[in-house]
Amino acid sequence: MTAIISTPYSRDLGDELRHLRETSTQFNGRAMAVQLGWDPSKVSDIELGKVRASEVDLVQYLATCGKDIDFINAFRSRYYNAFDLFFAQVPENVRTLAMVEAMATKIMSYDILTIHGLMQAEGYARQLFVDSYIEAPQDIETLVQARIDRQAILRRPNRPECTFFVHELALRMELGDTQVREDQYLRLLFNTHILRVVPANVSAYRSAATLYEFGKASPVVYSETDTAQVYAQDSVAVARTRRLFQRLEAVALDAEQSKRKLAGYVSGLREDPHGGTDLA
Repeated sequence: MTAIISTPYSRDLGDELRHLRETSTQFNGRAMAVQLGWDPSKVSDIELGKVRASEVDLVQYLATCGKDIDFINAFRSRYYNAFDLFFAQVPENVRTLAMVEAMATKIMSYDILTIHGLMQAEGYARQLFVDSYIEAPQDIETLVQARIDRQAILRRPNRPECTFFVHELALRMELGDTQVREDQYLRLLFNTHILRVVPANVSAYRSAATLYEFGKASPVVYSETDTAQVYAQDSVAVARTRRLFQRLEAVALDAEQSKRKLAGYVSGLREDPHGGTDLA
C-alpha cells in the first residue's frame, strides 16, 4: 500500500470498494480489517482513495467480498491508472464527475459553444443529446436525468462557491426550438449572481475548462469532448487554468452587464421567435 496524492478516480474507485463491502459482506470497516489481517486505517485509506492498494491488497479485498477472478481482473485493470495525474474516461461515466462536484468547495468553469451541465435547463440538456446523434435514443432520458440530478449541489446549504463563464457564442447557438432557448436564457438570467458572459468579440480561448477546488484534496482541471472526459491534477495544468480564469475575470461582463445581455436575448427571441442569432 503506497501513500500518494489522491485523484478523482481513486476516490471514485475507493468509494466503489466501500459499496462492495457494504453490499457483499456483513463487515464494517474495522471488521473488514480484522478479516483481512490489516490495520483498520488501511481499509479506510483505500476506501477513501487516499492510498494506492497493491495488487495483493485488491485481490484479498475483492475475494473477501465474494468476487470471482473475472471481476477482480476487470477491477484491477481500472484501478491500474486510478492515481495518474492525467486520466480520461468515456463521456457516459458520470459517477466520477458527480463525486468531484459533490466534494468541491469551489467551481469555476468556462464554456464556449454550450452551457455548463450544472446550468442547463432540462429541455436544453435533452436537445444536446438528441442533436448529437451519438447517444442511443433509449439512453437519453437517463442521461438527462443524471445531469439534472447533479444540479442538486447548487441547492445545498453548503453549496460550492461557483462562477460560470459562458461565451456569447453559446447564447447564439440555435439549439432546439424557441421554447428550449427561452427556458435556457431564463435559467441563466435567474442565476446571474454566479454567471459571467464573455462577449462575442473575445476569441482568444479555444477550449472549455472547469477548475474544481476542495477543502483538503488537490485542485482538478476537467474538460470534455463528445468522446472523452479528461481530468488533470498536474500542477502545470492547474496553474495554466488559473491564468485562464484570471484573464476571463478581466474581460467578462460583470453580473449586472451579464444580466442585461441575457435579458436582451430573451426579449429578442420573443420579438422574433423565428429569428437568427443576431439577438443582442
